[in-house]
Amino acid sequence: MNKTVELVNEWAKFESNHPEGGIADFCRYFLAHQSEKKIKGALVGGVVPDFTDGLLMKIIGRISKLNMFYVNMAFKDTEVNQIEEFGMLMTIRQNKNPRKTDVIYDNLYELSSGTDMLRRLQKRGLIKEYIDKNDKRSKRVELTPKGERTADQCYQQMVKNARMMTYDLADDDKKLVVQLLKGIEMKYSTLWLQHKNKSFSEVYTSITKIDGVVKDKSRK
Repeated sequence: MNKTVELVNEWAKFESNHPEGGIADFCRYFLAHQSEKKIKGALVGGVVPDFTDGLLMKIIGRISKLNMFYVNMAFKDTEVNQIEEFGMLMTIRQNKNPRKTDVIYDNLYELSSGTDMLRRLQKRGLIKEYIDKNDKRSKRVELTPKGERTADQCYQQMVKNARMMTYDLADDDKKLVVQLLKGIEMKYSTLWLQHKNKSFSEVYTSITKIDGVVKDKSRK
């Protein structure tokens, strides 16, 4: 096949799956698919899903758990007990004095559990809350000086942890992964609150337009 035609076909394939991707994204995608790197050791623990979607989500899930393990280790000598609390602090810092509900939902928490976490942060003197001047029904939160120092300390640890976890990946590979996965995060971050009071069957059908029973291929 003519090399130009081959390149055009590869671009068409990439563009159909990643319409927002640019030329640089395509180049990373193309190079990443030319040479599969050999994987050392077991791919995942326990049962290995026999379908690509399941395997991808299991890998993401295990990486997330491992990331939490090492982050919590990195936070050992700080005022933060878990990665979720760090997310709350950074959301408050970025938005200056956001509403409590915005902080909670931005971090993908239910109102009750998110409120409990903010209460613990306040008890430790990391944040303070007050009535919204424009809406007496709402409360706003902001970091205390202690909270600012803690956020700085934890941020440094988070940078180190992220660097460590992705140390074996080339920078272009990291950018490619971000390009490939960011759409999923953006999509469901806007949908999950709408799905709260629906059944999974309703959500599944609304997303995939597919209805029916899925056969378990692992059963003999």
